[in-house]
Amino acid sequence: MCGIVGVLGNHEAAPLLVEALKRLEYRGYDSAGIATVHGGHLDRRRAVGKLVNLSDLLVHQPLAGKAGIGHTRWATHGAPTEANAHPHRSGPVSVVHNGIIENFRTLRTELAAAGIGHKTDTDTETVALLTHHYMTQGMDPVTAARTTIARLEGAYALCFLFEGEPDLLVAARRGSPLAIGHGTGEMFVGSDAIALAPMTDRITYLEEGDIAVLTRTSLTITDRHGHLANRPIKTIEIDSTRVDKAGHRHFMAKEITEQPSVIGAALGHYLSSDGTRITLPEGLPDFAGIERLTMVACGTAHYACLTAKYWFEQLARLPVEVDIASEFRYREPPVTPGTVALFVSQSGETADTLAALRYATGRAEQIISVINVSESSIARESDLALSIHAGAEIGVASTKAFTCQLTVLLLLALKAAQDRGEIEPERLVDLLSALRALPATLNTAMGCNAEIQTVARQLATSPSALFLGRGLMYPLALEGALKLKEISYIHAEAYASGELKHGPIALIDDTMPVIVMAPCDALFDKTVSNMQEVMARGGRILLVSDARGVAEAGDGVWQAITMPATDPILTPILYALPAQLLAYHTAIAKGTDVDQPRNLAKSVTVE
Repeated sequence: MCGIVGVLGNHEAAPLLVEALKRLEYRGYDSAGIATVHGGHLDRRRAVGKLVNLSDLLVHQPLAGKAGIGHTRWATHGAPTEANAHPHRSGPVSVVHNGIIENFRTLRTELAAAGIGHKTDTDTETVALLTHHYMTQGMDPVTAARTTIARLEGAYALCFLFEGEPDLLVAARRGSPLAIGHGTGEMFVGSDAIALAPMTDRITYLEEGDIAVLTRTSLTITDRHGHLANRPIKTIEIDSTRVDKAGHRHFMAKEITEQPSVIGAALGHYLSSDGTRITLPEGLPDFAGIERLTMVACGTAHYACLTAKYWFEQLARLPVEVDIASEFRYREPPVTPGTVALFVSQSGETADTLAALRYATGRAEQIISVINVSESSIARESDLALSIHAGAEIGVASTKAFTCQLTVLLLLALKAAQDRGEIEPERLVDLLSALRALPATLNTAMGCNAEIQTVARQLATSPSALFLGRGLMYPLALEGALKLKEISYIHAEAYASGELKHGPIALIDDTMPVIVMAPCDALFDKTVSNMQEVMARGGRILLVSDARGVAEAGDGVWQAITMPATDPILTPILYALPAQLLAYHTAIAKGTDVDQPRNLAKSVTVE
């Protein structure tokens, strides 16, 4: 959520900090700030709103210094105001923080008893106040920071900067990701490698409970037990951290159009060179001996799991439970022997999903994750991590990560079907052939872009919308509604088509657009019956189907979007495209912030 950056450099820190913060904008934020040390003096600048406001402020009130920290804040405790913006400061201490300090009220009361008051509404200020308090008792900066960190409860990534210490940063990680970048006579701190990519490609990822002490020429890391820890330096691929729009108006538009290529990359990684065999990595279980699969995720990744439930149960006859991570971790369900637990997360740092994984560890037969960041916490704590190979996804509303998640989950389901003897070899060959053709099919489907743009301009005038789907299209309807809500702020709900008569039909009138995701499959006739019920009550049907489905639906449809034909098993991946484009163009028509919608963050690293 919040973005952190720290610099101990050979050049002025302020421009580097701002540039790194720009690369963290995708995480979502409502204020930003930086602090530097120059000539031993600590100073800071903060601004509410977009980073351009901070940049403007720095033009008129520049900050000198080659050591500094920066932050983009997504408000939790306290409104987005300059006073609540990071970096927070108390005397010689300045700190930036991602996470939530759960015991800040207790610490604040303790500080008040010592005559130390607070000036903001944030939990983070307490960290600076407590560290300053310990320094007034004679502790040096590093000892004061360590002593403070030991008092904190909750989740945090922290970076400390101290007045009079132009060659010192202290960083700590518990529950929120943090990386150290290695330069030549320089050191850096960042929430992720994307932020640090312009400065270095050599990264050390902090582990849970680590505290790092940095100078320009040294890095000392201690683990949660206070023991020296030797964390490896990894070289990242710069291409995987590119954040340019490549000529597109928005990152979301770029990422939608990238889907054929990234799905092709995922297939290339997990299929044999001739495309006829699934070549998933060693370490996967033999699904013939698995009694149950439990899948856990949040948001869009949860809808990917709901889709995969159909695949695993229909193709492999493997019972599947799907849970929202925040509910799973607190419901504390029994995990029976023979259960494989599978966790899906784009960032690999989703707080609730990570906590659910830790609950399942030691209970499940095996922990598998499907992730987009190979060095993430969820990947490192899994028995086996499968990368979706989507590349950096910057738009807050997930697009290419979702379809790549679906692609990898389908390959897993086909592997399970093979292991369990539930799929004929000829059927498997046909499905793999259709999968290899899917990138080309998606490219063909891109031809509906202009048509969807026209429909979206009309949809943008509606206050609400309904999405309907049956079978594999039901999770897609849920995802379509979520996308529309996320970036256009139109109220949208999704239902299994068969549930229409059980309540939602009361909402239907001549102002209600109803988006029906319905390829011409075995369930199509039943979906047409539901459409007739909507049209009989004046509802406006937007049908997304193939040419045969559009023809068979008959008259009365308000608008129709025609998709290429493909195997029904693959339709969730293909039909995600029009759902994404519909949300995108509706948001454009409404003038909302497509890439950074209000109140949302890309990586949800706090509860």
